[in-house]
Amino acid sequence: QVQLVESGGGLVQPGGSLRLSCAASGGIFSIYNLGWYRQAPGKPRELVASITSGGIINYADSVKGRFTVSRDNAKNTMYLEMNSLKPDDSAVYYCNAEKYIINFWGQGTQVTVSS
Repeated sequence: QVQLVESGGGLVQPGGSLRLSCAASGGIFSIYNLGWYRQAPGKPRELVASITSGGIINYADSVKGRFTVSRDNAKNTMYLEMNSLKPDDSAVYYCNAEKYIINFWGQGTQVTVSS
């Protein structure tokens, strides 16, 4: 069983930056494919960025060039560096760890982009 805890969310002005962290415990972190998802009110949860156990990275088109995902297997932590934030980026951000049919989710961290 893997426990995931997100942190780093908050209120930021448009154009600002935030760094989210996802700390994992209870499993072999390095074997999991990891992802950041977000869900805004009234909208479905969507994949923002992913990084596989082998380091392959993908981004949603809406965040390409602004967000950077990374992982530190020695620290059992995944990061999401978010720059040039827009109001449309406002959502609860969740981290996910998956391997085959196994899926784990964090509790989420709120990101609000507003002036």
